[in-house]
Amino acid sequence: MIKLIASDIDGTLIPYGDSELPEMLFPLIRRLRAAGVHFCPASGRQFHSLRRLFAPVSEEICCLCENGAILYGPGGEDTAPVLSKTVMPRKEALALSRAILELPGCQILISGANTTYICNGTPEYVQYMRGPKGNHVAEVSAPEAIGEDVIKVSVYCPQGTAEPMAILGPRWGESLHMAAAGPDWVDFGLADKGVGLKGLCAGLGVSLADTVAFGDNWNDTAMLDIAGTAYLMEGADPVLKARYPRRCSSVLTVLEDILKELGA
Repeated sequence: MIKLIASDIDGTLIPYGDSELPEMLFPLIRRLRAAGVHFCPASGRQFHSLRRLFAPVSEEICCLCENGAILYGPGGEDTAPVLSKTVMPRKEALALSRAILELPGCQILISGANTTYICNGTPEYVQYMRGPKGNHVAEVSAPEAIGEDVIKVSVYCPQGTAEPMAILGPRWGESLHMAAAGPDWVDFGLADKGVGLKGLCAGLGVSLADTVAFGDNWNDTAMLDIAGTAYLMEGADPVLKARYPRRCSSVLTVLEDILKELGA
């Protein structure tokens, strides 16, 4: 019996580069909730950004934020319970951040619980994170000026991820779980979406066998590997298609099918 549906956003619910969800998604989420099924965006985005993106149903959803580093149950922005938080070792997070700041053509994003920190960001990048991405943003002079726990460090690389990953991977790739999060983002953190899905199930009292997950990229694999049912988007890397035989061209269509099966 399906109890929890977790879905990646970029490349899954919406094409890369889009900034708004399809309006027809929101009534589907309400119908799922009425049928006793939780819906959870599973994303590298922060809580504030996800709440803005899912504004019509923001108090009805769970949120797997920062690639699973922090999880929220249903509720308002000030009342939703934190189900778990995974913190990076501060010394390593700061060392990685300083290395990212030396990469030409790249920008850094350092994530706290519900604030993202930018060092030496261009005005265009800061506005991009505040505007289209919808983040709470604080500009700091150096990574050491951040006063809270660091839960994720990201590199925005508009020229592509290959070179930043080649430079940063040998030192931090394994210990800090480096993963491409799209064509222009690389993420580091001790959590992943699989850790997040397990935490959600524990917090909600749901079995992993009763979950459905949707994803399209390598940073979704930990979640897809443990979900009871996993759907990979048709546009995904061919290597991933060999791992996940169940395909999906429209998450909304699958949600409709699930609701029909539930008689909702």
